[in-house]
Amino acid sequence: MAGDLTLTVTSSFSDIPKSDWEGLAGTNRRIRSTPYNPFLSHAFLSSLEESGCATRESGWLGQHLLLRSADGVLLGAVPCYLKSHSQGEYVFDHGWADAFERVGGRYYPKLQASVPFTPARGPRLLTREEARSSVVRDALAQGLKTLTGRLGVSSAHVTFAVDEDMSALERAGFLTRTDQQFHFFNRGYENHGDFLATLASRKRKALKKERRTALENGIEIDWLTGSDLNEAVWDDFFSFYLDTGSRKWGRPYLNRQFFSLIGERMADDILLVMARRNGRYIAGAINFIGSQTLYGRNWGCVEDHPFLHFEVCYHQAIDFAISRGLDTVEAGAQGEHKLARGYEPVTTRSAHFIPHEGLRRAVAQYLELERRDVAEINRVLGEHTPFRKN
Repeated sequence: MAGDLTLTVTSSFSDIPKSDWEGLAGTNRRIRSTPYNPFLSHAFLSSLEESGCATRESGWLGQHLLLRSADGVLLGAVPCYLKSHSQGEYVFDHGWADAFERVGGRYYPKLQASVPFTPARGPRLLTREEARSSVVRDALAQGLKTLTGRLGVSSAHVTFAVDEDMSALERAGFLTRTDQQFHFFNRGYENHGDFLATLASRKRKALKKERRTALENGIEIDWLTGSDLNEAVWDDFFSFYLDTGSRKWGRPYLNRQFFSLIGERMADDILLVMARRNGRYIAGAINFIGSQTLYGRNWGCVEDHPFLHFEVCYHQAIDFAISRGLDTVEAGAQGEHKLARGYEPVTTRSAHFIPHEGLRRAVAQYLELERRDVAEINRVLGEHTPFRKN
């Protein structure tokens, strides 16, 4: 690259010293300039790789971009993968692939800058705290374009990106796509009662009734984190995860070894909300704890009970966030049912680089219409939150 910056690519997190990676903002709790995001930690990303969940064999070949200064200091990075499919991304481009291949194009492989299997917002163009962030982001955005050309792939996609990254990617000529999630915002609540007091009376009564019903039949809730996360607990949770995963998408993305690795490496960043009945766990949800945000991820159960899913995944997450003083709960992809439970519509953004002129033009036209639709849907949904209209 021009100047004193060098861009290299590595296929494995084992090639990246943990101390180097954790010098990047967003990857380490000790760095205050950017909120800590546990999905960007070396522990999480290396566990995906070492467990075999995100590897060449699963269609996620690492192509991680590393930007270093002349003296070898890691100034920036992009967690990036060469993908042979579009599974596990949560920003759907199957239609783009089908259209391109119908006219003789080859959509796969493609580049994917993201955290595998994780629809959570966070930095994608990672920068060192003391570096000139805008310069580093611009260099990384251009680096993604260069890598796309060097590999001869159809496209590069940066999903669930934060605003600072989107600005750099747009400057580099990436197309912008929007989508929708539902997040809870902690507006300084001291307890769950403070939150309920902001709801309309009818909605408040409905949620109280829902929570009571969910815990009928002798169900109790445990919060497990840190040293609570032993192998027996992971066995229980994995059985729940397998049940839900096999019903939703056929083959779950994560394997049992992955959960052991993250339990060993980042237990204090994990919250398992587990439902117990008659002395055994029957359902659970895994959450990851950032410096400002609780990230809800996977859920499963071996017994069906009314409203238990809502209690374990959404209500308990709000309780935990308030108790810890966290600002936000991001409860995963999609789900308008979250609206009635105090979660509000939020626009997420992704960026897409498509060198082929014809495909780029068609996608750009589609995205313009889609952005309008997303904005209008979010506006309408925003008028139907359960909060009092004062």
